[in-house]
Amino acid sequence: MTSLGHLAMEQEQPVRVGRRLAAIVAADVAGYSRLMGLDEVGTARTLREHRKVTDALVAKHGGRLVKTTGDGVLLEFPSVVDAVECAVAVQAVMAQRNEGVPQNRRMLFRIGINLGDILIEGDDILGDGVNVAARLEGIAEPGGICISASAYDQVHGKVLVEFDDLGEQRLKNIDRLVRIYATKSSGHLGKAASVVFSHPEALKPLPLPDKPSIAVLPFQNMSGDPEQEYLSDGIVEDIITALSRFKSLFVIARNSSFTYKGKLVDVKQVGRELGVRYVLEGSVRKAGARVRITGQLIEAATGSHIWAQKIDGQLEDMFDLQDQVTRSVVGAIVPSLMQAEIDVANRKPPNTWSCYDRYLRGNALLFQFSPATLEKAKEEYRQALSLDPAFPPALATLSTCYVVQRFIYGQDLGEGELVKSLELSARAAELAPYDGMVLSLCALTDTFFSDDLEKAAILAERAVSLNPNISLAWAVLGWIHNWLGEPERACDAFDHAARLNPLDRVMLVGQILPGTSFAYFLLGRQDQWLMCVNRLLALDPSNLSGLLDALDIARQQGRNGDAEKLLQRIAALHPGLRSCQAREIYRDISRRLRKPEHQALFDQWLSRLALRE
Repeated sequence: MTSLGHLAMEQEQPVRVGRRLAAIVAADVAGYSRLMGLDEVGTARTLREHRKVTDALVAKHGGRLVKTTGDGVLLEFPSVVDAVECAVAVQAVMAQRNEGVPQNRRMLFRIGINLGDILIEGDDILGDGVNVAARLEGIAEPGGICISASAYDQVHGKVLVEFDDLGEQRLKNIDRLVRIYATKSSGHLGKAASVVFSHPEALKPLPLPDKPSIAVLPFQNMSGDPEQEYLSDGIVEDIITALSRFKSLFVIARNSSFTYKGKLVDVKQVGRELGVRYVLEGSVRKAGARVRITGQLIEAATGSHIWAQKIDGQLEDMFDLQDQVTRSVVGAIVPSLMQAEIDVANRKPPNTWSCYDRYLRGNALLFQFSPATLEKAKEEYRQALSLDPAFPPALATLSTCYVVQRFIYGQDLGEGELVKSLELSARAAELAPYDGMVLSLCALTDTFFSDDLEKAAILAERAVSLNPNISLAWAVLGWIHNWLGEPERACDAFDHAARLNPLDRVMLVGQILPGTSFAYFLLGRQDQWLMCVNRLLALDPSNLSGLLDALDIARQQGRNGDAEKLLQRIAALHPGLRSCQAREIYRDISRRLRKPEHQALFDQWLSRLALRE
């Protein structure tokens, strides 16, 4: 009796609930139901394969898998810094694994992170802290990360990631407002969908240039056939190119304008984000051999319409139709523009519509930015040249495809391909000595494939003289100035390139930020070098050059803990990389530097690459 009574008394005692403070990570796959509807078996298999990689990253960063919920996971970390760094690493790895996958088949994670008090129930965790993390995951962009203010306060200044403050927001079933931050580093490198571009309202308004400025937004494809999307995009690209030839105008580059593709946009907001006075929008409708282009020119600050027009014609007359749009826009913005400048802005059309059509198809594939589509783009350019061997844009763009293949995708080229690329570049420059865009593409090829930097400089300088609105030409000039030992001029050129193309992630990651950080390295300005490297890694967390630079700076500054974390990140994102391999990758840069003191400086950087062997 005594023992039974004692047992009853024990059962009446309140059970103490276990609690602890933890970093909670909630993640799931965006659009998983749609993917399952397309291919149930294949989607489940792909998720399992991805999970093998991401689970290893969680373990490496000290995290614990609490539970899985179909396509979602709940994780717990003892450190918020480790949680954020793990999330960034996961998104970076997923970006790589999604390369070459069709847009509608990509598996994109959304991640929410919160620091909060949790209830312990066996291996499970519960409570308000978990609920907030789950709600943050629900509002994160595909490929993006959202964190709460409690998490942000712990990681600010401690991780190589930048954040956008999205303000206080009301989350479902949470009885208080929660301040939310979105990391600017995006795992989805699908090259236009990153957190930094998904929240452009967080960007500071850019000042207006000292001359009429314009952005041309992607035109709507009204043909009812998604396969015709390349045509409407191509028409806009050519209108941008034609407008950019006018030295009296400031024209935003194509890739920044196209970050708004497929979105409902506020023209006033576009004007603030791109720093332009005017915005051109419109549509394209193709029916058989006929095409209709509609356009409307809007003053961004007021939203008032300045000009609207419908232009009808035959596909064979496409260049004439585009010229009509261009002249109408220029006439509305700068009525006093000299006819001589308008004439100079014209360029040689291809011999046949079929050639131009192949060229546009190649551009559409090239701008998908994957190794698989690059090969398809090269074939389209070859087909265009088989129809018109003297069409300079196709010659120049095909030559730069080899540069992209080598320096963006890291693929080796044979000696024959290098020679072919330079031959294409030389032929294009010969045929189009007054086409700034063609010359800038030729300068790019010569800068990275030829030892004749002086010739590349002449091409790039002529390009910006003919057409000061080409962001690529300014970026190429920046690299040339770096090689020739003029890093101050390089910084100015890269700044100009960035202003013309402020939202183009590919240019920022591939050209502008690496070039600017290298210039600051040569100048010995370590604070500006680090700031630039951090911005590069915020946009591309797996960028090898950025990671190696950050590692070198951390060691020089005696931040051994940060250096150790960077070593771990490099090992996770670039498994198997050894110091000797890294030195081999960058060895050619030393040879291109013209000043002996810069060669010595870079050789010292190479000698400090002490990776784990």
